[in-house]
Amino acid sequence: MAHSCLKCLKYTMCVANLLCFICGVSVLGFGAYMMVNLRFAALTPSLASFNIANILLITGIIITCVSFLGFLGALKENRCLLLSFFLMLFLMMLLELTAACLLLVYEDQIGKMVEKDLRNGLNVAKANSTHSTNSTRSDWDLVQKTLDCCGINNVTDWGNNVPESCCKPEESSCKNHKYRETGCLLRVKTFFEDHFLTIGVSVIVLCMIEVLGMCFAMTLFCHISRTGLGYKF
Repeated sequence: MAHSCLKCLKYTMCVANLLCFICGVSVLGFGAYMMVNLRFAALTPSLASFNIANILLITGIIITCVSFLGFLGALKENRCLLLSFFLMLFLMMLLELTAACLLLVYEDQIGKMVEKDLRNGLNVAKANSTHSTNSTRSDWDLVQKTLDCCGINNVTDWGNNVPESCCKPEESSCKNHKYRETGCLLRVKTFFEDHFLTIGVSVIVLCMIEVLGMCFAMTLFCHISRTGLGYKF
């Protein structure tokens, strides 16, 4: 009976890690797509290394590596791979909890840093507004249309050189001076505040899944150690 349960646990781990591997590849592909097609680095130059595309790429690589390790360790009943899988899950959980705590503690400082970065990017866009290859201006146009906002706080941030992307959707041009009223910084803050509960629940669920994976891995590891089966270290 115990052997049957552990065999079931083994294949459950294999299936779960295979699904995680597929999810990791999907996240990796989506991150690559965003990096090629959505470039916002010019808006936030000092935060360019922390943009969403890079985070998705790194997350996808980590998920695929860890899930492959767990899948192979469970399938081959390899104690070394199972222990490595356990340790990597534990480290990932610690990093997630640490990152969540840092975001809560330094929320105001991060907001000020993002605002300063956006203002620098806006100044670059205004200074090079006459250049046909102004990538910063193009990024601002895309962000303002996507988030339905204008400038950092409002349209006055653009001064006398207001782009057409600040016009309301129903306006074909800015001749009537009907601009989007909300600033992009407020839109971003509102987005994170509205999804704060969802993000918190997601982190908790993810940690619970990781704890469950660690329990499964350690149970299988202990069984292999007691019976002397599987590959040695």
